[in-house]
Amino acid sequence: MIPSSSSQTSLGRRTVLLVDDDPFLAYSRKFVLEREFNDVLRATDAAEAFIRLDEPGVADRLLMVIVALGQPGVAGPAFVNELTFRIYGVPILVLGRTGEVAHDYRGEQVHFLPRHATPEDVLAGALDILAHPHPKVA
Repeated sequence: MIPSSSSQTSLGRRTVLLVDDDPFLAYSRKFVLEREFNDVLRATDAAEAFIRLDEPGVADRLLMVIVALGQPGVAGPAFVNELTFRIYGVPILVLGRTGEVAHDYRGEQVHFLPRHATPEDVLAGALDILAHPHPKVA
C-alpha cells in the first residue's frame, strides 16, 4: 500500500479511477493496481468516467486517474484536457493510443506511458508519479 506518510493519503485520497475500454487489459491492470491501491474503480469509457466523478465523494477521494482508451470516440487529448478541468491537481496517467506521443498531452498533472506498457509498468508509473509528482515521460 502507499505509505501513510504520503501527503495524498493523509488528505484522505485513496481512489484510483481506471478508464479503460479493453475488457481483458482492464481486468489485468485493475488486478495489478489492487496490489497497491485499496480502491480501484473502473470506467469503460469517457462518459462513464464523468458519471463516476459526479458520484458523491468520488472526486474527493481521487488519488489518480489512469486513462487507457483505445477505441474511437471521446478519448485522447480532448478527454484528458476535460479531465484536467474537472479534477484540477489530480495526477492523470495516460496510456497513449496508437500513434500518440507524450507531446500530444499537455498539463502539469498529465503523465504519459506508451500503449504497450504492461500492467506492471502502469503500476510502477503510478507509484512513481505519486512519489515524484512532476510530469515526465516513462
